[in-house]
Amino acid sequence: MALAGREIAVIGAGIGGLAAATALAQRRARVTVFERAPALGEVGAGLQVAPNGVAVLEALGMRDAAEARAGLPQGIELRDHRSDRILARVPLGPTSVARYGRPYWHFHRADLLALLAEAAREAGVELRLGTAITQVADTAQGLRVVPEAGPEHAAEIVVGADGIRSRLRADWLEGQPPRFTGHVAWRGLVDAARLGAPGLAEVARVTVGPGRHLVTYPLRGGRQVNFVAVEERASWTAEGWMEADDPANLRRAFADWGGPAADLLEGVEETFLWGLFDHPPLPRWVTGRIALLGDACHPMLPYLAQGATMALEDAWVLAAELDVAETPERGLLAYEARRAPRAGRVQRASARNGRIFHLRPGIRDAAHLGLRAVSVTAPGLLTRRFDWLFGADVVSDRATG
Repeated sequence: MALAGREIAVIGAGIGGLAAATALAQRRARVTVFERAPALGEVGAGLQVAPNGVAVLEALGMRDAAEARAGLPQGIELRDHRSDRILARVPLGPTSVARYGRPYWHFHRADLLALLAEAAREAGVELRLGTAITQVADTAQGLRVVPEAGPEHAAEIVVGADGIRSRLRADWLEGQPPRFTGHVAWRGLVDAARLGAPGLAEVARVTVGPGRHLVTYPLRGGRQVNFVAVEERASWTAEGWMEADDPANLRRAFADWGGPAADLLEGVEETFLWGLFDHPPLPRWVTGRIALLGDACHPMLPYLAQGATMALEDAWVLAAELDVAETPERGLLAYEARRAPRAGRVQRASARNGRIFHLRPGIRDAAHLGLRAVSVTAPGLLTRRFDWLFGADVVSDRATG
């Protein structure tokens, strides 16, 4: 089934939705993307794209444009929350290129979204911003995408890339409401010039303590530092998806932390807080000619920084399988068969990392001693642990381990 001339609707103009639209349109499908937000972008948000995601950006023809906007961290460091002692280090930079054939990149989300939107438009995708979809109906005449306002849109295939609170998942794929994980996160950006510790923006750092951790990494040539600070809580009551919060609350939650982490938190002027949610694994991602991708079907906790990359992988495989299948239904089922095991493994690994980051005293001390010993005696062992993840290439269908 060649995609040329097929009418495809994508709901959601995030990373996965725009990448899928581009991959489909480059195969000559007619693609329309519906996005409820009036403009693309996100305040105070960075994201990471590992080598397995860079493979997709390359295949979409975006390598040069993306590289010009990307940050290139030299490593990921795991650090203690009080002493700032390095517990483990995974080298990136040249090591990533030598090992996986591609770099590890950091982006401001708005920058990557702008690049993906440009690629989508160049491929002929129609972007309809400010258009909320209330229903996808399966009629005798085919699928109909129903917006809050304006005419209905006919499509042969509908792709739901509408995030963790996906309306399409709830209506069509036995999705359950998102479940609060017991973790909340503050997020924001700090001007690097405000930071008192030289070099804080040079590497990605994960500073860990009991019940909390802080992730920092550079953006936009080191001029800004993105932070995500996670705390365990018993409940989450705020109605919004991302609530503006007083930075004093963030500093109070991490008051006993020292070193560069404390310096960064002192420099925070604006932050947003939200609860981290997931949902039980879906029994299926596909029904008929409707399919989900990205957070709509496999939301990732942020503890492996693979949410954006998994959405990119989904997007490529979806388009590739549709392009060679005999029917849309078979193509979508092939997509699900390829992606569900991989995404499930990454989900489980992310959740496991979250538990490791938040170890309690006693257990934490023993684990940290073990990590430091491995880093000294077998520095390549930690790097090899990521081969199954970073070394995968869905474009060439390289084995994922």
